[in-house]
Amino acid sequence: MAWSQDEERLLAQIEKHLVDDDPRLVARLESFNERVRRSEARSRDEHGGRRRPRRSTVIILISWLLIATLVATLLIMVLRHEAAAAMALAAAF
Repeated sequence: MAWSQDEERLLAQIEKHLVDDDPRLVARLESFNERVRRSEARSRDEHGGRRRPRRSTVIILISWLLIATLVATLLIMVLRHEAAAAMALAAAF
């Protein structure tokens, strides 16, 4: 949503008053904004513009993989045990 001309004029007046009243505040804000821009640019360069997944997301993914592995292992063990029991029963008769 675009700013109206009145809003833009008011913002420009507020900015001018801040610059006139407290130049140290303006310098601090400009310094902060520059550090944020550099940090964001460095982050984009390091990750090819992609964000790293959150630590909680990675932990949840690893947990699901471990659970799936455990379930698969238990199913294999049960099926082998049933097959061995069936073969023993068939050999007995």
